[in-house]
Amino acid sequence: MAVPAPSFVSRDPFPSAPIALYSNSFLEIHRPSSRASTIFGQKLESEETEQTHLRLSTVLRSNSGLTLKASREPAGLTKQLRNGKFETELKKTDECDLFDDLKYRFLIFKRQKYMENSKHFQDLAKGQAPKFMVIACADSRVCPSNILGFQPGEAFMLRNIANLVPPFENGPSETNAALEFSVNFLKVENVLVIGHSRCGGIQALMSMPDDENSSSFIRNWVVIGKNARIRTEAAASNLCFDQQCRHCEKESINNSLSNLLTYPWIEEKVAKGELFLHGGYYDFIDCTFEKWTLDYRGRAKEENAIIAVKDRSFWW
Repeated sequence: MAVPAPSFVSRDPFPSAPIALYSNSFLEIHRPSSRASTIFGQKLESEETEQTHLRLSTVLRSNSGLTLKASREPAGLTKQLRNGKFETELKKTDECDLFDDLKYRFLIFKRQKYMENSKHFQDLAKGQAPKFMVIACADSRVCPSNILGFQPGEAFMLRNIANLVPPFENGPSETNAALEFSVNFLKVENVLVIGHSRCGGIQALMSMPDDENSSSFIRNWVVIGKNARIRTEAAASNLCFDQQCRHCEKESINNSLSNLLTYPWIEEKVAKGELFLHGGYYDFIDCTFEKWTLDYRGRAKEENAIIAVKDRSFWW
C-alpha cells in the first residue's frame, strides 16, 4: 500500500527529513538505493526493515522532544512548541473524511431516491414546472428542503443573507433575476419568503449605526430591510435587543413581501389571482413554523406602509 506523499527516513541517526506515521497504521520508509519496506501494525516485512526500525528507535531515544502519534484518520504533520522544545505531532485533517461522507450521502441518494424514482427524474431532465419559488436565508441551519420536505422539481430556490427581496428600483441583482425567471418563465404560482430565528443578517441590520458609510458587503445588503428596522424600533423599543431582533425577523419577511409588489409583472399576476405571496417563519429553537399569506388590496403608496395578511397558521 502506498501513501500520497510519504516522508523519508535517513540512515543518519539525526535525520533532517521529517518522520510521519500515516492514518491507516503503517509507516512507509524510502531509501534512494533500496526498495520501500512497509510496516503493518507490529509486523515487519523484512530483515532490512527491522534494521531501519531499530535505527528509528535510536532517533526517538536521542531526541526526547520527538513523539509520534498514529491515527486511523487522515493526518498532517505539524510541530508544536512544548516545554521549550518542538514536538513533532500528527494532527488530524478532516478534508478526506468530509468528502468521503458527501460521497456516501450521494450514493445513498442515488440508490434510495434517484434509482427508485427514475421515471420522475427522467421527466425532470426534460424540464421543470415547480409550484413554488422559495426565498430563504443562506443560514446553514434553515434548509427549506429539509424543513418543509421539498422534493426535486417542487420548488425553485433562492437563498441569500436574511432572505431579503430588494425593491424593483434598486436595479439588477441575483434575487430579481431569479424572480423574473421563476415568475415569468417557470410560471410558479406561489412565492414563499422564509425567515428564521436568530438570524445573523437581522442582527447586523438592527445593530448597524444609522449614519455609517461602510464598504461592507453585508451592511450594504441588509440595509434593504431598513423599513423593517424602523417598524421594529417603533413597536418594540422597550424590549431587549434579542427580542427586538426576533420582532424584526418577522417584520423583514413582510417587508420582502411588500417589496415583491414593486415588480410590475409580480403585482399584475397577484392582482389577477395568478400568483400568491406567502411569508413563513421557522423557529429552530423549539421547531415551530408560522405561515401567512399577503392579502392584496392594491399596492400601498406609502414607502413604510404595513401590509395586510390572511390565512395565518401555526405549525408545531
